Amino acid sequence: MFDVDDYLRRIGCAGETGVDIATLRKLQRNHLMAIPYSSLAYDLADGVHIVDLDDDASFETSVVDGRGGACYHLNRLFHRLLQELGYDVTLLAGSTAEGQAFGTDIEHMFNRVRLDGEDWLVDVGYPGPTYVEPLLVADTVQSQHGSQFRLVDHENGFALQRRGPATRWGLIYTFTTKPRQWSDWKELEDNFREILADPERDDTQEILCGRAVENGQVLMRQRRYLTVRNGREQVRTITDDDEHRMLLSRILSGDLG
Repeated sequence: MFDVDDYLRRIGCAGETGVDIATLRKLQRNHLMAIPYSSLAYDLADGVHIVDLDDDASFETSVVDGRGGACYHLNRLFHRLLQELGYDVTLLAGSTAEGQAFGTDIEHMFNRVRLDGEDWLVDVGYPGPTYVEPLLVADTVQSQHGSQFRLVDHENGFALQRRGPATRWGLIYTFTTKPRQWSDWKELEDNFREILADPERDDTQEILCGRAVENGQVLMRQRRYLTVRNGREQVRTITDDDEHRMLLSRILSGDLG
């Protein structure tokens, strides 16, 4: 059962009920460190549920059990938490490079919070590399833990970009600030189900897991292991099965030293 106090305790924010940017920063960062993004948290054999997601069941799996989930699990639950704490929060839709395969612009789910006349992007459902604290919707370059972020015009909305000390600007996702409803993800849900039902589909479930750490983020995409420490990226392909299982287990458990 969804419970605000249990939620706050699980992410190390017990009693943090203020409606201000300092609290919001702590909520997002702690969430990303406590709860992983994980494509493995839910069994796709049970079906794809995005629009009519059971918040209580998702809360038990993603938060209480700490197994994480995809953006539509994590950002939906975080949206509800912020609402119940009294934040002015709006659901937004974006599109990532991975989402282009689904044939819809309404793919990634995240949030916008309005505080004291300013808008902040808030996202606890992206594996990384990305912003680990709220990002101001403004025409400025913003720095977080060695990484820089900026919003540039893109069609009728924005493109969110990131760079590290030794890398060029790269795209995280594109989005508009149009407020969304859960039902807007019906096309993605239908497309996802069609892909999974394809009898010629012979690939296994995608491995995409990530978690924030004290000075950056770590993520595994299939066998590609990426770490971002103080903005600097290191990537390598894991060929040894035992090492792959070990690193994946550490990301999902949070035992990252």
